[in-house]
Amino acid sequence: MFSLSSWKHLRIPFSFYLLPVFIFALAFTPNHNPERMLLVFLSLHLFLYPSSNGYNSYFDKDEGSIGGLKNPPKVNKGLYSLSLVFFLVAMILAAMINLAFAGMIVIYGLVSMAYSHPSIRLKKMPYISWLVAGFFQGCFTFCMAYAGLSDFGFEVLTRSHVLIPGLLTSLMLWGSYPLTQVYQHEEDAKRGDITLSLKLGIKGTFLFASIWFLVAGVAFAWFFLDRNQSWAFYGFLAALTPVILYFLVWFSFVKKNPEKYTNYAWAMWMNRISAIALNVFFFWYFLENTQILQVF
Repeated sequence: MFSLSSWKHLRIPFSFYLLPVFIFALAFTPNHNPERMLLVFLSLHLFLYPSSNGYNSYFDKDEGSIGGLKNPPKVNKGLYSLSLVFFLVAMILAAMINLAFAGMIVIYGLVSMAYSHPSIRLKKMPYISWLVAGFFQGCFTFCMAYAGLSDFGFEVLTRSHVLIPGLLTSLMLWGSYPLTQVYQHEEDAKRGDITLSLKLGIKGTFLFASIWFLVAGVAFAWFFLDRNQSWAFYGFLAALTPVILYFLVWFSFVKKNPEKYTNYAWAMWMNRISAIALNVFFFWYFLENTQILQVF
């Protein structure tokens, strides 16, 4: 459990790529509390996500590159135990806020386990895994973070002012999710995992992602403009510009030579650029929106 290889598979720095959802939820939290903010951040980004990464790695036993690890070491039984310890710590930290938030942590963790566990293995179901991953890493996580930050319970899942921005995050993830699989076709096929990207093919994956990115962009534009936040709309466009440009350049290279440019390096740079741009935008939105909420 204490081996370096096990800790590498937790991929703790990879949590940075999921940080925009937390910050976006923070922007809508009505009652900020430093202690709850720290507990939610730690439970999600330092323990729950790494637990999920380690658990999935244990059952996937990848030999090729995976998100955050170009050359993943071989997994061992200790990784399985370590991932469960991290899951337990995430639940304990969440319970320090309230039991409902801890329950949401449990639900997320169990769904994540079902993604890779051989008895269910949602990863083998292309459309179901796409829907589940996008919903739980996006909308459900947004609602979960909102509940923890605000000391609320499961009722947040029924509130439109929470669900709507949460679903916006899922729209983005439904576009980017297949791109995270596009360089893993060979290894997924060997295991019998027919992922959505494998089913769509390389060029089909890029076309599919571009459609969902467009849908997400239009939805975010409607959301900000409907709230009379044109400043946020223009800021969102500015944040998306480097992401779109990189995506188009990558796609242009892939169309010319799919085998050469559909690789780990290009995919990870897509993740880095989008995560940095969205983290900066949502943090700025959090600061501006918090000032607006305080005025009212």
